[in-house]
Amino acid sequence: AGWATLLALPALAVASDLGREVFTEKATPPCAICHTLAAADATGAVGPSLDDLKPSIEQVLAAVRTGIGVMPRYTGILTEEQIQAVAGFVFESTRGR
Repeated sequence: AGWATLLALPALAVASDLGREVFTEKATPPCAICHTLAAADATGAVGPSLDDLKPSIEQVLAAVRTGIGVMPRYTGILTEEQIQAVAGFVFESTRGR
């Protein structure tokens, strides 16, 4: 199991990089405009602070796919890979804060 974990680390780093890129620039509009997330150096004040909210992956996936409140849905704007990556990035970034 130890080797499998070590081999998966580069893939996790790539997914995290993609998630950060989606959060800060690929999404239209970018998540960082509205949300605060320290890991992305984002200080948006329109939506909730994700550092404080600490959403689950399922919550992020639902919000990104269908929209919530004034937040638009990103289905059709982002690929499923991008949606999964940003959800993982937000989830991992808010653990332990």
